[in-house]
Amino acid sequence: MKTSGQLSRCFNRTVATAVVFLFSHNIASANCDEDWLSVKQMRDGGSVEIYASNSTDYPVTYSVSVHGASSGRPEIFRGTLGAQESKHLSTMSNVSKQANGYISISCIWTIGDRTASHDDDHLYLLPYASGKSYLVLQGFGSRFSHRGGEQYAVDFKMTTGTPVHAARAGVVARVVESHNKGCWEDGCGAFANFVVIMHDDGTTGEYYHLQLNGALVDVGDLVEAGQKIGLSGNTGHTALPHLHFAVYGATNRARSQSIPMSFLSANGIIYQPRRGHHYLAVAAPQDGE
Repeated sequence: MKTSGQLSRCFNRTVATAVVFLFSHNIASANCDEDWLSVKQMRDGGSVEIYASNSTDYPVTYSVSVHGASSGRPEIFRGTLGAQESKHLSTMSNVSKQANGYISISCIWTIGDRTASHDDDHLYLLPYASGKSYLVLQGFGSRFSHRGGEQYAVDFKMTTGTPVHAARAGVVARVVESHNKGCWEDGCGAFANFVVIMHDDGTTGEYYHLQLNGALVDVGDLVEAGQKIGLSGNTGHTALPHLHFAVYGATNRARSQSIPMSFLSANGIIYQPRRGHHYLAVAAPQDGE
């Protein structure tokens, strides 16, 4: 749950930004994010070569802006880096002749491939134990905070410590569980604990506001639909204990956009979860069912 139009959770979830400066008389490199996207600059005479690298085992979509001090509009480079992939982005010539002798670089990244195509026929499990039901605090398009990139997110009211289960099978790509703070002010999204699971179609299922040490899986783990993956909490940008769940895809501008999905439940197929409703979870179907 977060206020309408606020991007703090997005930028603290799977999106990062940075601005780095390179002075022309140095051979240097700087990282946009040491764990994910790394943008390096290397001087070769009067020019600077700029490279982007992904040091993880998961795709990363980026938007890198390169601005010479004496130039006009910055050059913008967008794309997706596969696992452990590096790419040459640009050669800045005559850097030593530019005003103050530096260029600036800013970057944004998010997990996932911008060309991923969501399987709209897939039926997701509800993100809690079979036989349980929880109140929907916010459904798709809720005016309070589920707009824009969060249009298709769902908030379930859960007491701290409630088991969270995988809505879809995949591989664990990110885990944060070190925080013990929940608040409503700007910047509170930085304190969210979460688990991100990469699906086989390149989208991610993301489970937010987990309790301190509330992740029950590790990066690289293969998880099955219905598997217990964490414990709900009240961390990050939140006003009360709940689970925020959504499926996301990377956009061309390196943002994350929630994607509409359908849930399988004892109440039938849920195409649009509604605020104030309870939905009874069912177990994952067995092969052939």
